[in-house]
Amino acid sequence: MRVRVGILTVSDSVSRGAYVDRGGPAVQQWLQTALATPWETVARVVPDEIPAITGALEELCDTERCPLVITTGGTGPAPRDVTPEATEAACSRLLPGFGEAMRAASLALVPTAILSRQTAGIRGSSLVINVPGSPAAVADCLAAVFAAVPDAVELIGGPRLETNPEVVAAYRPPHGR
Repeated sequence: MRVRVGILTVSDSVSRGAYVDRGGPAVQQWLQTALATPWETVARVVPDEIPAITGALEELCDTERCPLVITTGGTGPAPRDVTPEATEAACSRLLPGFGEAMRAASLALVPTAILSRQTAGIRGSSLVINVPGSPAAVADCLAAVFAAVPDAVELIGGPRLETNPEVVAAYRPPHGR
């Protein structure tokens, strides 16, 4: 049985067809190398609008039953960058450590990483992670946090995810938490 993974591209220009989506395919490509568990993509593209983003997150988590949803785009400081706000609205709890780790990893590469506002949260038994829209940033950010993703997904009631240890070794704490 394949695990369904939601990939949500947040972009005004991609949603209206004026720009080719590079963030969503970058997420998918990175996951193809990192995830050893059989999985399939459930992809969506929405404009930079809180109701559209929140609605897509609700659909991917509640209807499509994706235990992992990764958003790409809308994490900067521009007025229309509202993905973190939409994620907070859709999730019952936030996991700020994901954003902290992604910014720290990115800051070692680019000084503007401090402008990024990505976060992560839990909606039901789904883990939602925001990453930037830049394909290079997608890889850097996912590499920074993905070792914790399989354990997080299991802790909230999702399936066991296995990773390719040559890309990222999943960390699972010893028994008896």
